[in-house]
Amino acid sequence: MLKRSFLGGTLAALALAGIAPALSQAYPTRPITLIVPYAPGGATDIIGRVIAEEVSHMIGQRVVVENRAGAAGSVGAAAVARAQPDGYTLLMGALTSHSINMGLQAKPGFDLKKDFAPVTLAGTVGLALVVHPSVQAKTIPELVALAKAKPDDFNYASSGNGSPQHLAGEMFNARAGTKLGHVAYRGSGPAMTDMIGGQVKVMFDTIPSVLQHVNAGSLKAIATTGREPSPFMPDYPTAISQGLADFEIGSWFGVLAPAGTPQPVVDKLNAEIGKALRSPRALEAMKLQGVTPKPGTPAEAAALIDSEMTKWNAVIKATGLKPE
Repeated sequence: MLKRSFLGGTLAALALAGIAPALSQAYPTRPITLIVPYAPGGATDIIGRVIAEEVSHMIGQRVVVENRAGAAGSVGAAAVARAQPDGYTLLMGALTSHSINMGLQAKPGFDLKKDFAPVTLAGTVGLALVVHPSVQAKTIPELVALAKAKPDDFNYASSGNGSPQHLAGEMFNARAGTKLGHVAYRGSGPAMTDMIGGQVKVMFDTIPSVLQHVNAGSLKAIATTGREPSPFMPDYPTAISQGLADFEIGSWFGVLAPAGTPQPVVDKLNAEIGKALRSPRALEAMKLQGVTPKPGTPAEAAALIDSEMTKWNAVIKATGLKPE
């Protein structure tokens, strides 16, 4: 029996070894659906469409973008988590937002670490701290001093509860010792309108969203939130350089497949998406949206998810935010 069992296991292993390359070579044989878990027009959607167009040219099959918005991205993500793990349904993931949702949503409908096979990182969009021009501060220490001296005068806007912009403000309060009140809006557009109007005086938002207003003088930039200065706002210092230790925040994006997707399929997707993100057309499209492309290995994508979940869970616990 032992010999028969050993022989059977050996034959199975050899069979799998032979199937894997064949599977990778055959895939894909039909169109692939890339689910974007937000409405059209946002950063996740734009990055997804850039990837879909470029990969379609490379693999000889269409990559079709399908928008499934709802529950701060969780509806679309849960749909992919339940899909067949065959490489034909993928998630254009907003990894930072999904990581936050795991700590802030009581029932997100998926487990970000267990229900997905990371394929690749796609890129990151930096954030900037901006204030209304009437605020007499040019640096973070000056803003902190003002906010502590007149706490009732300072609130911060965000694009919605549980967004990276919201959590950036909570992290700022925790690190700077301020008590900026949170004013949640339904998207960056309405928040930006009130910021420019002076109804709210402080905001963290993506660099592409704030840059035109900073250049026009209707908002004043205080800092960016990367570890290094942003290539899109190189003249503005980072929050870290102004004394906020480890204040590194960006909105990360990546492609995920359902857990159990065969490794040869994951590897092929990783290779093709990596080539797509390095293509001149994709680089130009990403630049226009303020996205820094960051293709990498599946292991690097998994490590980033671990890091984001650890960071935001710590912020959520430290600030006392409760799951909804």
